[in-house]
Amino acid sequence: MPVRLIRGDQPLPDPEQSDARGLVAIGGDLRPTRLLDAYSRGIFPWYSEGLPILWHSPDPRFVLEPGALRVNRSLRKSLRRQRYRLSFDTAFDQVIRRCAEVPRHDQDGTWITSEMMASYEQLSALGHAHSVEAWDGERLVGGIYGVVVGSVFCGESMFALAPDASKVAFVQLVEQLGRWGFELIDCQVHTDHLQRFGAVDWPRSRFLATLERLRQRKAGPAGPWAFEA
Repeated sequence: MPVRLIRGDQPLPDPEQSDARGLVAIGGDLRPTRLLDAYSRGIFPWYSEGLPILWHSPDPRFVLEPGALRVNRSLRKSLRRQRYRLSFDTAFDQVIRRCAEVPRHDQDGTWITSEMMASYEQLSALGHAHSVEAWDGERLVGGIYGVVVGSVFCGESMFALAPDASKVAFVQLVEQLGRWGFELIDCQVHTDHLQRFGAVDWPRSRFLATLERLRQRKAGPAGPWAFEA
């Protein structure tokens, strides 16, 4: 199936019209209104610096239901030690920049472009994107950020500069989301790392039908988030 080229204010096409790689469209922009429309329809941007914007909706879709979270024994011990202080929405800009900068053993470079950082920082300022920070004293050593659509948290990226920092942040995030009534975490594409936490593949059709239902269900507090006991 040919991939549509987006010009100006043209809308993104139906995600079911993607090619075999899950590529839906090329071009357009990263204005907050377009990003929110894309996420509400199961589409997200994923491209590298110097390329046009590439919009994706993969099939299958990798997801985690909060109640299905799995935490191994060693990580439970790390959680009980409370080595890191966790916070919400206190350093979004730093988190997204660290996610772009910190090398990953399975990636060559980053897909978080300067244009994307600026756009997601706007989403954060508007209350549609959130971050979790893990601190060792005053040093930021781990974090996660993502976009909220109704009762779905669309995870974007995470980083760690200290042992288990991003894992602790992720577990605490999932557990807090569950307490707030979130019903699904969109992990986008398969990783062995998130599979160990209980994430599974869903057919795209199932994901899109679930998203259609959950995007109307508001979850989480208004304004900046904070962890609750």
